[in-house]
Parts: sequence; structure tokens; C-alpha cells
Amino acid sequence: MITADILGERARLTPGKTALVYVPTGERFTYQQMNERASRCAQLWTNVCGLRKGDRVGILANNRVEFLDAFCAAGKSGIVLVPLNTRYTPHELEYILRDSGMQALVYEGEFAETVLGLRKQVALSRWIALDGPADSQDLVYAHSVAALSAAPLDVRCEPEDLLCLLYTSGTTGKPKGVMTPHRMVAWNGYNTAVSWQLLESDVSPVFTPLYHAGGLGAFLVPVWTIGGTIVLHRGFDAAEIWRTIEHECCTVVLGVPTIYKLLMEAPGFQTADLRRVRWFISGGAPLPLYLMEAYQKRGVEFKQGYGLTEVGVNCFAMTVEDSRRKPGSIGKPLMFTEARLVDGSGREVPAGEVGELLLRGPHVCKGYWNNPQATAAALDADGWFHTGDLARKDEDGFFYIAGRAKDMLISGGVNIYPAEIEGELMQHPAVQDAAVVGVAHPTWGEVGVAFVVLRPARKTPPEELAEFLAGRLAKYKVPKEFLFLESLPRTPYGKVVKGELREKYEKQRSAKA
Repeated sequence: MITADILGERARLTPGKTALVYVPTGERFTYQQMNERASRCAQLWTNVCGLRKGDRVGILANNRVEFLDAFCAAGKSGIVLVPLNTRYTPHELEYILRDSGMQALVYEGEFAETVLGLRKQVALSRWIALDGPADSQDLVYAHSVAALSAAPLDVRCEPEDLLCLLYTSGTTGKPKGVMTPHRMVAWNGYNTAVSWQLLESDVSPVFTPLYHAGGLGAFLVPVWTIGGTIVLHRGFDAAEIWRTIEHECCTVVLGVPTIYKLLMEAPGFQTADLRRVRWFISGGAPLPLYLMEAYQKRGVEFKQGYGLTEVGVNCFAMTVEDSRRKPGSIGKPLMFTEARLVDGSGREVPAGEVGELLLRGPHVCKGYWNNPQATAAALDADGWFHTGDLARKDEDGFFYIAGRAKDMLISGGVNIYPAEIEGELMQHPAVQDAAVVGVAHPTWGEVGVAFVVLRPARKTPPEELAEFLAGRLAKYKVPKEFLFLESLPRTPYGKVVKGELREKYEKQRSAKA
């Protein structure tokens, strides 16, 4: 029976092997120790909090060992984990708490003020504090788990039971909960380990947020599946990462293009000992070739991958040799992963032509929580997931991402959906119409630019609009520029012609240069 309790299985096979190194404290944990921690967390949820299989538990925390306790406890208990974006405002989080039907929330002390605000809006059965309670009635995690048994629960999880709800913003402007079953997580672990040829001796740093699918699924689960070691950072610190890669003898490193650019610009890039690194791999956004070449000049191999929250974060693979002769390619589909490229009519396009990328296999999610319309739009009756990304395939079967069919933009490896920003902008009393487009940026890949039509006789400075959005959206979603127009270009059917807006912006930028 395949389930997402990868940690439990690995602890059974190699209990004394180092599973985790936590950089902030220097603590080192074996698979047996991590498994016992996760079992106690599961006991806390069931025996103390009274939660049962299928109930939803949220977690609002930065990268820390307790986050992994919760993730692995979900794999043991059948309780569904809902990781929350730490950059979201209370306004955004409230929607997710309500939509998921969350029964309990685990939170870090840094976000105690946010939790106080949420408590006034949403009633949960339990609030669990990791660093000390915002309220005297909250459970304190460390004190509560210390007295609990590490014995396994008498719970049977099925492959199609949900493990996580991973919320990702949708084109409708509201976050959508991706239903991630045990089968999907386990298959990602096995197939990535095999197709990427990971080794038991591999050591991999994780510095991307664990609340994101990439932080949990891209390397954590696959490395633990093969029995390797994860080196967990609390967040991104370029100097610390280069020191850790050298000190811990890291062998495989995952990041997004923006992170690789920042790492390249740090002093450690030129001095770090990279002899143990087998390869770097980039995902989350198209990788500029100059970045790949810069790392190759340092004597290390560099590859590019592709994935989505909805279809597992690892969907393609390539050898080191292929990465050299096929620069810019994401490789070939993983084992037992089917991929098609289709035109607007659903017909498969020939090699060399661009089409929408469709994926099918055991790595595909079950759809969107409480959103059958969005599920039907993305996941067809034959099990194909329509990614909305455009790609081409060469004669040798290697895929290349050509762009995005939707107007989503990717800033620093994070997906940003203009519809959500536009919906909030339209709530400002001075805004009559608004549209957001993505434009190229040398550091972040893309950033948002807002085109705004003000109501008659209103004069509102860009700073006021930015401040308004900052109170409602995560900082990275707030557009970097606000441009004012008398009207937005629209089609006869009322759709904004965003291509014209993007061209207008580029002309203005060229004129200023």
C-alpha cells in the first residue's frame, strides 16, 4: 500500500542515517529521531486535539524542524496539512482558513500578531503555538509533545487520501487548494529519485520556503526516499548557503533562477569549494542561459527542470551529458509520465512546433478543493492536466518551455496572478479600471506593472495605491510601477488587450533610456 509516510519507511530501513541538519542550531537528526518527532506530532493532533483522519490543520511558520514534524505527521495520521504562505496578509489568510474548513492552526511566534487578528475572524477548535502562545489557552507545542508516546497510530491511509491542500492563486483572483493525495507525494519521491538518479550519499540544502510545493516536494521527499540528507536553512542567505554547501559537502542543489542570480553575485560564488557538488538544478521559471554558463565556468554541472504544484514539482529529467548538448531544455518526461503538446483545438502538434503542455500520470493531483469548475477546466476526462504553459519538443524528444499561455507572471520563481491584484485594486475608491501585466526585470525575472484608470476628478498618487495593496496582499504581489491611462484597450468582448499595455510600457522605458 503506497502512502506518503516516506519517513516511516526510511526510518525502518536506515534508522541511524542522518536525515536532517538544521543550519540555525547545528542540530543533526537521524531518520529514527525524525520519525519519533513526527509520531509525537501525530499523537498531539489526534489524542490531545481530538482531530481525525480528513480534518485540516494549517501551519504558519518559516522553515524549521517542527514544520517537517507536521508534514510527516500528516503522512502518518491521515490529517490534511494546509501550509500557509508566511508573506500573506491576514486578509488573504482568512480566506484560506475558511475555504479549507481548517480545524486547527500551528503557528510560529513571529506571526503571533497575525494570529490574533485571525482569531477575531475565524473560529478554530485549536491554536497551537510553536514559540509561546499569543493566548493563554493555546497549546504550546514543545511542552505538549514532550510527554507523548512515539508509538504509531492505528490509522490506515489510502493512496487517494489527501495529504495536503497546497493553495495557489488562480486566475479568478482567489487562491485554489490543490488536492494533493498520498499517492502523488509518494510517486514524486520514488520517480524523482530514480529518474534523477539520486544517491543515498546525496546531501541537499533546502533554503526555499517549505510552505511552497517546491520546498517540500522538489528535493525533500525524493532525497528522503533514497535515504540521503537534507540540510535545512531557515531562509535565504547567500553567504550562509555557500558556507553550508562547502561545510556539509552538499552534492545536489535546487533553486530558482532569481536565487541562482543572487548566489552568483555573492562573494562566496568565486571562493566556495564545489568539488562535491554533482550538479545544480533550476526550476520555477525559465532559466537564462548566461546563468547556466556562469556556473559551468565554475566547474559544476547545471540542469533545468520543470513542474507545477498540480502535477508534482518534478516532471522532467535529463542527464548531465544531455544538459550540456541541449542547453535550455527541461529534458524528457520522468518515467511513466506522459506529455503532449496540443494546439487550440486539442490536436497534437509536430516536433518543433509550440503547443500547450499537457501531462498525465500518477503524479497528477485530484483537482481543486471545493472548486469543481476549476478542476474541470484543468483536468480533463482522460486524466490530462492542462498546464497553461507553452512548449516545444525537438526531434530527440527533449522539451523546451516557450512561454505561458495565461498572463501569469513569475517573479523570483513565485507565481503571481494579475487577476488577484486587479481585483484588490478595483476596491480602491479612486480606481475605475485596472490591469496588471508582467515585464522583464534583470533580478526577479518579471515584475508587475499596473495600468490604472482613475475615477473622474480623482488624483491619487502611485504611493497611495501601493500602500493600499500592501495592506491586502503579500509584498511581492504589489506592482513595482503604476501608470495612469484615460482608458484601457479592450476587445469587442471586453477583454483587456494586455499586449498593447506591455508594448506601451516598453516604448516608455526605451524613451527614458
